[in-house]
Amino acid sequence: MIPTYKRVLLKLSGGALAGKSGFGIDEEIILDICQQIKKAQEMGVEIGVVVGGGNFWRGRQGVEMDRSTADHMGMLATVINCLALQDALERIGVVTRVQTALDITKVAEPFIQRRALRHLEKKRVVIFGCGTGNPYFTTDTAAALRANEINAEILLLAKNVDAVYDCDPECNKNAKKYDKMTHLDFIKKDLSAMDTAAVALCHENKMPILVFGLKEKNAILNVMTGSKVGTLIAT
Repeated sequence: MIPTYKRVLLKLSGGALAGKSGFGIDEEIILDICQQIKKAQEMGVEIGVVVGGGNFWRGRQGVEMDRSTADHMGMLATVINCLALQDALERIGVVTRVQTALDITKVAEPFIQRRALRHLEKKRVVIFGCGTGNPYFTTDTAAALRANEINAEILLLAKNVDAVYDCDPECNKNAKKYDKMTHLDFIKKDLSAMDTAAVALCHENKMPILVFGLKEKNAILNVMTGSKVGTLIAT
């Protein structure tokens, strides 16, 4: 297979790693994701990954808590997923580095743009944790930021839903699917598949986004090789 892209940023939600349970890490799912990442890398794709933490902590979860505190707890949750991905990748022979926006030097490198670029050039998978390192910003925004910082060709947003719809397709069987749209269309329609701040950042920097479903067999590989799936958000 011939890859469509040379360098990508793959965003994985924490929920995608949890499987049907919705909590923790499903070993079969994480291994399948890592096998696909390995195959894509072997085709010549340079891969950065941003992972969420919703399988361990999601917002304030209904608890009266300071927003900054809750968001920092979420950032730490992403580190658990980053280390799990790193371990699974290295068990199948993929050299990996974890970089975090908060300094946790006992287990990961601090995020340094030039170092991240060097790792990618050396064919290492770089996993970015702790979001942007700031409260009030989602891991979607972190993915948009890192995609631009590593000069990715596209931001690949893996979701439990297979595309962008005008409403929740799990609640409304008549939900309209979008095959392609602009960043501004997404923002004007106030869609919820991705954080608006993240889409705006990609619009400003002409970074295309492909939203696709992770549940399909070989979903990540299919996207890497240009299969017409999901929703393309581009200028």
